[in-house]
Amino acid sequence: MAQGQKPFFIAIGAIIVAGVAFIALRMSGGAVSIPANQVVTTADTAGFRGYLLGSETAPVEVTEYADFQCGGCQQFMTVQFPDVKARLIDAGKVRFRYRDFPLDNIHRHARIAAHSAACANDQGKFWEMESGIYARQTEWSLQADAMSIMEDVATTAGVNTATWMECMKSAKYAGRIQASYDEGVRVGVPSTPTFLIDGRLYPGLSADQMVDLVDSIIAAKGAPVATPAPTQ
Repeated sequence: MAQGQKPFFIAIGAIIVAGVAFIALRMSGGAVSIPANQVVTTADTAGFRGYLLGSETAPVEVTEYADFQCGGCQQFMTVQFPDVKARLIDAGKVRFRYRDFPLDNIHRHARIAAHSAACANDQGKFWEMESGIYARQTEWSLQADAMSIMEDVATTAGVNTATWMECMKSAKYAGRIQASYDEGVRVGVPSTPTFLIDGRLYPGLSADQMVDLVDSIIAAKGAPVATPAPTQ
């Protein structure tokens, strides 16, 4: 090789290395990484019990422990949940509480998805984001980098994506997600989705099963049901 050609080939080599590094960065999720086993601080949980729907005075609280990459969770939220919302939540019978339970050992994007929804919640768009994430689960769950689809879901949900992306890069809700997971472990969640209702765990309920269970609890307690607010 001629002496004068060395700088040229060195430059080409540097470009190739940089290109490979960029591809590797994109493959691993770029600048977005949500750590697991985060140390939970008081600030992570202060004033936050989960994502809530329904009347505060509803006689029964239903907590769902779910993983955004779980197929059963996707089936429940897209197929069963509209019925649950109409018959239990909107009817004033249930206060619904959604909690993250990411199964990291089998679902590599579960925390990215959970954090995406948490950042959308900053803008009052958790349920819109949650719906979009589940609707497109078969797309993003198969990607090496789920972020491009998550950003698209955020856009569709009406989220300001620049603000959302800053939140994602900060990973500021990693502790909140860990606290949610830790809570599920403490109560004994065996799989997702699992529902905590009146002090007992019920894995994988259908809408009909949940309605029957809630109605039986209300009847046994003789608890009054809140009158739903009229729809506008």
